[in-house]
Amino acid sequence: RIVNVSSEAHRFPYREGIRFDKINDQAGYSSLAAYGQSKLANVLHANELARRLKEDGAEITANSLHPGAITTNLFRHHNFVEGLVNMLGRFVLKNVQQGAATTCYVALHPRVRGVSGEYFVDSNLGKASEQGTNVKLARKLWDFSTGLIK
Repeated sequence: RIVNVSSEAHRFPYREGIRFDKINDQAGYSSLAAYGQSKLANVLHANELARRLKEDGAEITANSLHPGAITTNLFRHHNFVEGLVNMLGRFVLKNVQQGAATTCYVALHPRVRGVSGEYFVDSNLGKASEQGTNVKLARKLWDFSTGLIK
């Protein structure tokens, strides 16, 4: 089983989803949209990998998931947000063990055996965004990525 840890932030990338022609462009850069773009890429990668593995007849699954909002230092560069997380986080955010639960579920639970190309939230099937389920966008990301490593 292949598990891509994504985030509900995949719903909030740049308008075009993945900025293929501006991948390293600092103009118009937004740290939150860039984070959303990276999490969208995690979902798209899992979906395209699942499709390719199935096409090849491989008995390997690929899924993505949202682990939940966890008490981490993710917002360390956003002083106001980090302050809120530090102050209120222990009351509303998951601890590390709770945050790992969905990852462990998707990686190990017998109910997920054979399930591929899905998005999970709170150890249940979830629904990825419209961009996250866009087959053309997933293929374009795959081709773009393989082009970078040739």
